[in-house]
Amino acid sequence: MSVPITELRTDLDLDNPRCGLKIAAERLSIVRYVFLVQIEDGIASASQRASLEYADAVLIGWPDEDAPDVVDLDDAQLKAMRGHMEMMEEYIARFSALERDGDVDGMTDTLIRVTERVAEVRRMFQPDFPLPTFAEIRRVVQDEWDEDMGKIDPKDDDPTAADIEQETEQAEERESDGTTAGDGIYKGERA
Repeated sequence: MSVPITELRTDLDLDNPRCGLKIAAERLSIVRYVFLVQIEDGIASASQRASLEYADAVLIGWPDEDAPDVVDLDDAQLKAMRGHMEMMEEYIARFSALERDGDVDGMTDTLIRVTERVAEVRRMFQPDFPLPTFAEIRRVVQDEWDEDMGKIDPKDDDPTAADIEQETEQAEERESDGTTAGDGIYKGERA
């Protein structure tokens, strides 16, 4: 038995054409969070970081429905807004399928598509708010990524077998001395 949306979401006035503004922000927030949970255990790639930054940029300072800079849409604009919302929902369905399949790369691309649709909805309701494009976000994030990756300085880019053997021997000596690797706490002692 299905429950009408008006009973589940008493805060939504579906007769108010501006409710699309609220729904779009909520939907993107959920998708963004699910994506964040999927990538939080590893080092996010530049593409993953850029897709999150893009979603954040579109959501930042999201206006209330009755904000002074939110405009009313005419019939043609309302139809276009509904089209963006329908596409957003199609992308969200695709995102969910990709999540079930564990396809993080596909989720990354689809998050961008969801965000683009939400950006269009916001642009319609808040035409004077400057929204960046994904390309702009991607360039900045890629520069940051390249800088961050340049800071990773391994001891040797191409260690020899002798180097690896020496490191192993040093680690074994530390263990036999009663210390654990790296923390200097003696076995049996509590930190």
